[in-house]
Amino acid sequence: MISYRHHVVSLVAVFLALAAGVALGGGPLSDLARDPATTSARATVQRQEAQRVASFGDDFATAGAATLYDGRLEDQSVAVLTLPGADADVVSGLTGQVERAGGTVTGTYDAQPVLVDADEKSLVDTMGSQLMTTLGDDAVSTDASTYPRLGQLIGLALAAPDGSPKDATSIRQSLAGADLLSSPADARPASLVLVVLGDDVDDAILSGLLSGLAAKATGVVVAGDAASGVDGDLRALREEPVADDVTTIDGVDVVVGQVTAVLALARSLEVSGGAFGASGSDGAVPLG
Repeated sequence: MISYRHHVVSLVAVFLALAAGVALGGGPLSDLARDPATTSARATVQRQEAQRVASFGDDFATAGAATLYDGRLEDQSVAVLTLPGADADVVSGLTGQVERAGGTVTGTYDAQPVLVDADEKSLVDTMGSQLMTTLGDDAVSTDASTYPRLGQLIGLALAAPDGSPKDATSIRQSLAGADLLSSPADARPASLVLVVLGDDVDDAILSGLLSGLAAKATGVVVAGDAASGVDGDLRALREEPVADDVTTIDGVDVVVGQVTAVLALARSLEVSGGAFGASGSDGAVPLG
């Protein structure tokens, strides 16, 4: 049986398609004369129509978000991990949507440029080895390579599913001291992790960090802007094996995408993987 949520998404698609048809000149505007003055006027009207279409999508998402969420993140904790270059407004929008869904953001952690700089691999490897030795062999996989190992350590610092709060604090302090990761003073462990992309990152580094992170957190959602899904980090990530372990969302530079990311967080409590958004191969919105 088709659910109410599926009806909502179908209606949105129809409305956007109709509006886009008008904006592209498929309506009465196509009968206007072709002289320069009319062409310029038509272009202005088309821009205004396009802006209204974009605003309609965000307005709809804002108004319908609470209904779609249905409190599915109630009593759930979310840690936000930003990569270098992540847009602060996007991060703020995402954290606000998490709270609207009933979730609690336990902390926003900022990965520093050194962490994803290929020239600093030696530092990252050394820090990972030292922390693994300090925590004991059971904390992370002994056969993990540089970036998957550090991803596991970050997972323990953010999520600490099986580790002690003392270990999590020790990891955060060590990573901060090495200028790899900054953490909030009042950080608390979370069950879910939302990773917000920024500047382009080496594919191997990103997939390695995420594979390690996914091994320690209950669910991981990776969010990027629309461009990243077309020809950027998200597109490349979706072709890596780690795509089976994390959910990817493109288009979070607009409200519709931010709502989609939060729906993905709720889904990740039970299901791993999936590519959603404007360029997602699994559909626009994860409603399952």
